[in-house]
Amino acid sequence: MILAGDIGGTKTLLAIFDGEKTVFKQHFDSANYNTFQELLTNFLSLCVFAGDELTFTSVCLGVAGPIMNGDCETTNLPWKLKCDEISKQLKTENVILINDLEAAAWGILSLPKSDFVSLNSNAEVQIGNCAILAAGTGLGEAIVFYDGAKHHVIANEGGHTDFAPTDAQQIALLSFMQTRYPEHVSYERLVSGVGIEAIFDFLRHTQYPEISPELETRLQNANDKAAAISLFAMENGDELCRAAMQLFAKIYGAEAGNLALKCLSYGGVYLAGGIAAKCLPFLQQGTFLEGFLAKGRYRGALEKMPINVCMQPEVGLLGALHFGKLQKL
Repeated sequence: MILAGDIGGTKTLLAIFDGEKTVFKQHFDSANYNTFQELLTNFLSLCVFAGDELTFTSVCLGVAGPIMNGDCETTNLPWKLKCDEISKQLKTENVILINDLEAAAWGILSLPKSDFVSLNSNAEVQIGNCAILAAGTGLGEAIVFYDGAKHHVIANEGGHTDFAPTDAQQIALLSFMQTRYPEHVSYERLVSGVGIEAIFDFLRHTQYPEISPELETRLQNANDKAAAISLFAMENGDELCRAAMQLFAKIYGAEAGNLALKCLSYGGVYLAGGIAAKCLPFLQQGTFLEGFLAKGRYRGALEKMPINVCMQPEVGLLGALHFGKLQKL
């Protein structure tokens, strides 16, 4: 059996597979655990099958953070994952940690076309390099290199590169964000759940000083303010919330275009992560594509690139499973 996992700053999903069959699967709120080892202990206690001891032929975990010397210190959690500790806990030597976007990329490569929604009606399908972005708790990125015969996934931390404003409004947004993060404003600070909240705060501060009592109440009672803002924009058509989501989409598109140029992703740009699927209507309205294409002389290089939103919520888990199988070969 293979143990696969998708470990994020907000939630962790672990599952046991026997071939393609899911034997056991469980979601966890990551913040409820001080360490991953504590969460893993809980998971194992939940999946005891009639007293049989579990034996794993392979363990592959996609983790939201950089992998260094095989281990990972998570970016948005106070966790340190070490392969040797996980190996002892699971009594198996075949444990591998990969970046969560690396896992998502492997998942995207294995999914059917029906799991994607296109954002570019002028796209021309080609085989080539791909760019993967996933906005969620943070902003993850990966590159898929095509060597003419097969694909190779390259993990990176591109979401932490400098935010580059493209117009007067975004220059003002950068100045606003520098009061919060004076040392460094990255794309992740804006293209993420907390980014939606920050853009909303910026627009409220600069353009919309008054908001409706209903929205004020919704935000005060919301556990996830970014989700509340996007839902209020879609359900109520609130002007401030809609403006926040449109600016978010434009900045997301701009960074997707940046990554597309850096790897010439003629094989496609793919958006994974929870936000893209949940906020699909705003990505389809044109501001994402506007930001994506606004690259001056290189607009023509981007106009025919496929841009697809992944609608499979467990793409990271499926990618970890796929990679785990490759390690058995």
